[in-house]
Amino acid sequence: MKNVMKLVLCMYLCAGCTEESRYLHYALKAAGDNKSELKAVLRHYSMEDMDAEKLEAAKYLIINMPAHYSYRDTAAINSYYRKALAILGTGPNPDWQRDTLRQISDMEYAGIAKDIISDVRIMTADYLISSIDKAFHEWRTRPWSRHLTFDEFREWILPYKVTEMQSMDAWRDTLSLHYSDSISTIPETDVKRNSIYGAIEIVRNELHSKLSDIGHRIIWEDRGSIPMRSAATWVRMTYGSCKDYVTMGTAVFRSLAMPAVVDQVPAWGRNSDGHSWYVFLDDRGREQPTINSLILGAGMQFYPYERIPKVWRNSYTINRDVAKYRNTAKYVYPFDLCQQDVTNHYNLTSDLQIEVDRSIKLKDRKYVYIAMVVNENGPQWKVLDYGRLKKGVACFRNMGRNMLYIVLGYDGKQLVPISDPFILQKSGKVKYIGRSERITVSKDLRRKYYESYNVVNMRRRLIGGRLQCSDTPDFKEALTLYTIKDTDIPYLIEMDVPREYRYWRYLSPNGSWGSIAELSFHDKDGVKMNGRGIANAEAGEDAIERAYDGDPLSNFEINQPDGNWVGMDMGKPVRVHYACVLPRSDDNDVCPGNYYELFFFNGTEWCSLGCQEADNNSLHYDNIPLNTLLWLRNYTRGTNERPFILKENGDTEWW
Repeated sequence: MKNVMKLVLCMYLCAGCTEESRYLHYALKAAGDNKSELKAVLRHYSMEDMDAEKLEAAKYLIINMPAHYSYRDTAAINSYYRKALAILGTGPNPDWQRDTLRQISDMEYAGIAKDIISDVRIMTADYLISSIDKAFHEWRTRPWSRHLTFDEFREWILPYKVTEMQSMDAWRDTLSLHYSDSISTIPETDVKRNSIYGAIEIVRNELHSKLSDIGHRIIWEDRGSIPMRSAATWVRMTYGSCKDYVTMGTAVFRSLAMPAVVDQVPAWGRNSDGHSWYVFLDDRGREQPTINSLILGAGMQFYPYERIPKVWRNSYTINRDVAKYRNTAKYVYPFDLCQQDVTNHYNLTSDLQIEVDRSIKLKDRKYVYIAMVVNENGPQWKVLDYGRLKKGVACFRNMGRNMLYIVLGYDGKQLVPISDPFILQKSGKVKYIGRSERITVSKDLRRKYYESYNVVNMRRRLIGGRLQCSDTPDFKEALTLYTIKDTDIPYLIEMDVPREYRYWRYLSPNGSWGSIAELSFHDKDGVKMNGRGIANAEAGEDAIERAYDGDPLSNFEINQPDGNWVGMDMGKPVRVHYACVLPRSDDNDVCPGNYYELFFFNGTEWCSLGCQEADNNSLHYDNIPLNTLLWLRNYTRGTNERPFILKENGDTEWW
């Protein structure tokens, strides 16, 4: 395998990059004993089916084939797929099917993913010719794809596989037959049928409908089993990640000559998670990205609130720059050899020249790396791309703006920071962090993660809310004790109560739908008081229970915007001294009883400013450095954590 990989890389290093014949020579050399099969394909389109475009297509596929892989043990993977087909759609739910197949994967097929082989070593002439002929037939006969150029067809439809480790089966036949019920019943003259936009939406709807019929579920939280990569398992797939589903969907679209590719972000700009989606070319040649697996169609704005550092397109074509990097770097980060950088298709980008610390001794003075910070059991720098080091300046291309980055270099053992962290602003200007004299302040911290638009909206729903007490359960003569005037709500709201009352409530402002996460009442010592939950007549018992269940992610909310309240019947008159009203949120506020640690980045590593157990909804820290990267860890629960900066004016800036 290593020898094959070296030959792949040599294809782009030992010859002029426009010399197709030289690339073809190296691909055939990489094929080894399988060279005769590939030559048979070229001979077929040169002498038997003398089609110039098919010959060019065959050369293109063979030239790039050494960079694509399959399982070496086809008998083993086919055995696994047979077991998967017997389990998919059975049992209590898709989670059970995933767990069952994961156990089978781990117990019976543990080493299969490590035993792979380049397609150039196993491709048969019959399979490649059949795949090429079917792709051309669909392209040349389908009404929605006839306007595509050869180059568009070659990149978006032609390849014999959509993803690595895909079975070399009759996937075009299987998928086009299974998902063409709707498209085949529409007359040739129908406008939607004659456009890619319309046709792909017809098939996507059928995909979504048939997946719903078999009870599919997108699973995000942990690893699954061996991925489904055969046509038979694709049509029965009941679980998978977003990438699994869009890969399957892309294969379906290509089987019907609908031009589609898979794009992905390694991590969103203010998140540790990545995402994958499919893109198609519409009738005007524009790329149409989708946003949510196969559930929603194209046309919605693409994730308008997300910051995007990098977008990579999964391609069949070898990325020549990455091939050169992998053959010449002293430290090789596992960038995909066949991904193309399309960040500027989605976002404003900048080419960067970043000053680095020249005093740091590097083993590799040629390549450097740009990274963002993510949460992997605490703050870690995640590599996004590589660049070149030129005269002490790190140079990178096509980086998404409004992002926090750092430059890393290889010191012979590991990647280490060699620049100050910096912000690539919306304007394209670079602002370095931590270059001024360090000033410290005291501060109460209330969150470990930035507030999304939804969190902000839910906090605002409390403004105007009132805490009241009454002698009667209808609150006709209610006494207002406190009115919420802004979103900076104390954890325990102190109330000046003149005497004892039996009934207590939170009255939500009109237009707020009653939204709160938790409500509690406390005595003069702060001890929670118990009673029976009550609310307006439109609220059910389950809604009332959610206001008192201790779960900040379950919410009291009523299906009407106005006139809502929730409270407590104490059973007898009592004097309440404090109330706690928690807004609907994402559970990233500081939570009493949870254990936290605050870190700052000193330019080299993350250093602790101390651990605390929260006793209310804030943590007090002294000696917090201003204009420095900070990170608040919660060791009790949750994974959403992001870096932030305290500014001189008291504001918190999240990244």
